[in-house]
Amino acid sequence: MRWPDRETCAGWEQGVPLGQAQALISYWRDRYDWRRCEDWLNGCSPHRTVIEGLGVHFLHVRSPHSNALPLLITHGWPGSVLEFRKIMAPLTEPEKYGGRAEDAFHVIAPSLPGYGFSDKPTAPGWSIDRIAAAWANLMGRLGYDRWVAQGGDWGAAVTTALAALAPPGLVAAHMNIVSARPRQLPEHPTDEERQALEAAQRYQRFEIGYALEQATRPQTLGYGLADSPVGQAMWIYEKFQAWTDCNDDPTSILTFDEILDDVSVYWFTNSAASSARLYWESFFRQGRVTIDLPMGFTQFPRELFRAPRHWAAETFRNIVHWHEADRGGHFAALEQPDLLVREVRDCFRRFR
Repeated sequence: MRWPDRETCAGWEQGVPLGQAQALISYWRDRYDWRRCEDWLNGCSPHRTVIEGLGVHFLHVRSPHSNALPLLITHGWPGSVLEFRKIMAPLTEPEKYGGRAEDAFHVIAPSLPGYGFSDKPTAPGWSIDRIAAAWANLMGRLGYDRWVAQGGDWGAAVTTALAALAPPGLVAAHMNIVSARPRQLPEHPTDEERQALEAAQRYQRFEIGYALEQATRPQTLGYGLADSPVGQAMWIYEKFQAWTDCNDDPTSILTFDEILDDVSVYWFTNSAASSARLYWESFFRQGRVTIDLPMGFTQFPRELFRAPRHWAAETFRNIVHWHEADRGGHFAALEQPDLLVREVRDCFRRFR
């Protein structure tokens, strides 16, 4: 392959530094073992079903405890169901991981349309709202008449849409991102409000480029990423650096294997363009709703968006759980699995 020239500044300010890029790709080429990841996926009871003409892949890990609460958990971009590898066992068999048997969940983790091992939509229309309706359909097919939902990133958007839809059986939801904004910006913001506004400004200034490209020209972007494994890897690797609580070193919180497992799913399934189209479908089309379903939230300090509770309460009128974590970022299930598991248990304990 042909490498670009070296960056002209220190660190990650211009993107993935050449040295870090070469190290990751060298590991992927010479030492990475996909079969290890494949074995984990195959051990999580993978299934496929067809909903509205689209093949949907999902993991369905049932707890050995018959009274476990069904939990629908949705990933985002640039994630996949692999984000949940560290939390799947603690959720389904809590007594083995410092919890109680009565905290057990049956876990259902679908791959978003156009992502991973789900089919790629061949026509427009697979918006966040349609995905939420499909997930409600899936839970009904599985025979669950009382269940809860969780998500971050696009998974949080799907979970919000589910909460607004309020399908029969959904009793509560939890999200690990709070992107709510007030209907009217405060003229004299408090310190908490000012920090939230500054975080939004940082996103607009330094982080939104990927989203605008995927929301406006996913097909054009797809040619480069579908043709180059290195390009695909760096498009994702950068986000594991920028969005994690890693002190600018993603390998301090994630291993090369964990990063490359996720990259490999995108590369092997050729889903760069199809995953980006979710932005085209929904990034500029998310309206404000009012939700009465019981909701829980956990905010992580290095998350892209943060919001004061009273901002969230303008949309979510029945907040039953709220926690400000002291560590962690956008990929909470990978970065701080023990903390996220505890939050999910605490949030949903009252609904058992």
